[in-house]
Amino acid sequence: MSLKIKYLDHQNGSSKNKAIFLAKESKISDFKGIFDDKINQKILKFLKNNKKKDENKVLSLNLEFDQRLIMILINKKNDSLESEKLGANFYDYIKKNNVNDVLVLGSNFSTIKNSIKFNEFIHGVELKAYEFNLYKTKKNKKEININILKNKNQLNKNTKYKLDALLNGINFTRDLVSEPGNILHPDEYTKRLIKLRKYGLKVTVYDQKKLKKLGCNALLGVGQGSIRGSYLVTIEWKGNKSKSKPLAFVGKGVCFDTGGYSLKPARFMEDMTYDMAGSAAVVGLMKTLALRKAKINAVGAVGLVENMVSGNAQRPGDIVRSYSGKTIEVLNTDAEGRLVLADALTFTEKKFKPKLMVDLATLTGAIIVSLGSEYAGLFSNDDKLSKELLEAGERVDEKLWRMPLHKNFDKLMDSKNADMQNINYVGGAGSTTAAQFLQRFIINKTPWAHLDIAGMAFSKYAGALNSGGATGYGVRLLNKFIEDNYE
Repeated sequence: MSLKIKYLDHQNGSSKNKAIFLAKESKISDFKGIFDDKINQKILKFLKNNKKKDENKVLSLNLEFDQRLIMILINKKNDSLESEKLGANFYDYIKKNNVNDVLVLGSNFSTIKNSIKFNEFIHGVELKAYEFNLYKTKKNKKEININILKNKNQLNKNTKYKLDALLNGINFTRDLVSEPGNILHPDEYTKRLIKLRKYGLKVTVYDQKKLKKLGCNALLGVGQGSIRGSYLVTIEWKGNKSKSKPLAFVGKGVCFDTGGYSLKPARFMEDMTYDMAGSAAVVGLMKTLALRKAKINAVGAVGLVENMVSGNAQRPGDIVRSYSGKTIEVLNTDAEGRLVLADALTFTEKKFKPKLMVDLATLTGAIIVSLGSEYAGLFSNDDKLSKELLEAGERVDEKLWRMPLHKNFDKLMDSKNADMQNINYVGGAGSTTAAQFLQRFIINKTPWAHLDIAGMAFSKYAGALNSGGATGYGVRLLNKFIEDNYE
């Protein structure tokens, strides 16, 4: 099913179904010249009968034959997020009720024209309409046409420009996460990242040969069992002409995770195609920043590997020397994401000397036990950075919950045979000890935050702004974080 949105300067008579925004204080005089008296009286009666209805709801009134009037009940004042959610509700409603063609009367009512952020409303429609059907041989050719009666000059062009860039970045992330492992392996992923150069991004690929020379043995160890390559890819955006330190974003890109010799159970292993969602969020963010010409300097770094079982795969008990020089005893090959991030974090910090670093990873199942699919876990060595991320998450409904880091957890990750081990076998605090492990690879005390997004990157059921499947979590959050604090 596809969505088509058109902006009209006048009614063209093509849409039988119409949609209007209503507030509780709307009056019949608001509709004069738009509907005839018969329809006006129906609207007025509806308003009287629905005074106690919840606001920000979508309802409908049958007119005649196959015509329908869709009424979008709104608050006196909707912020950006509520406007987006209302747009998503509207799309849900017309899809479920098979309304394939509708004319939205956007700004005709003086009493409510400032009660809805119209660009954000349409953005919500577009976010909700995402589908991944690339491999369906019989595609749903049905179209939903939304015609909007709104003068283009009344649209905030700058806002629309930014929201279109954000939508593009989010959907790119969703597409990457939705791809199966046999298609989006590290080799193919790297090729797709190279194509981002056309947006003005500087993309640098470090392949196995270069990584071995650098000493990124923690990352390489994870991918050594695969016939595919292992890579560290950096993506730079220079939107600020000054030589200011960049903001750095690092993502875990395990394109498929069998668990290695610490093999995962067969049930739900197919979901491990989304174990690269942290990297996809970083990539989607960088594309967004380039498309909207963000006035900042930023760098994204993604470690791309495949964790497979073979005669060459890493063994439990192996000891590797990371890029930082610290040694790691790999007690569990399924605790692989932290090994990838260990090298990616230290490399990014050393090479780019960033103002701050945020990493994203589908790192632990324990965070899902703790927070379910409502919050991602936030771990950080910096209170200011944590506050900025938490506030940004609330504003875009990509919520975070701060979890503890403490030196007492370090002893759970200490190894008798190396500087540290990659898993806590004592039990408990699985997400915290993973974050505590990562913190050891922040060498220069750079402000750093780790976002464990295991419960948020992929949804079996639809959310407020997504239709189920890959959510694109992290792109909206970090884009807002940048907008509010660093532009």
